[in-house]
Amino acid sequence: MAGRAIDPPTLAPPKGYANGMLMPPGQLLFVAGQIGWDAQSTLVSTELGAQFEQALANVLEVVHAAGGAAEHIGRFTIYVTDKQRYLAETKTIGAAYRRHMGRHYPAMALVQVADLLEEGALVEIEATAVIPQEPA
Repeated sequence: MAGRAIDPPTLAPPKGYANGMLMPPGQLLFVAGQIGWDAQSTLVSTELGAQFEQALANVLEVVHAAGGAAEHIGRFTIYVTDKQRYLAETKTIGAAYRRHMGRHYPAMALVQVADLLEEGALVEIEATAVIPQEPA
């Protein structure tokens, strides 16, 4: 069972995210910040769009390993080192997002930071998901 977006008419309509997500009963999964690197800890590219796609795939890998799917994610926090670069690449980032998440838009925040821990990382994504409980 997927979450339900909560978008009160008294708030501006969100574009590409939900103001809130009401999640069904289940187990909370907190996904640590994921960056755009592969299983060998190598960044996949120096391009923000490619790093975003890999970071999102890494988040989903954790969600899938816990028994969940994209629609079980209730919240993303996306950290970028350059907001202007992010805005310039929104079409590429949006296409990558839809490839992995479809039309599921959880609550999201975008935060510009001075730097990320790993040298060359341009984006980091953390998430909270509610994994449905297995039938008893």
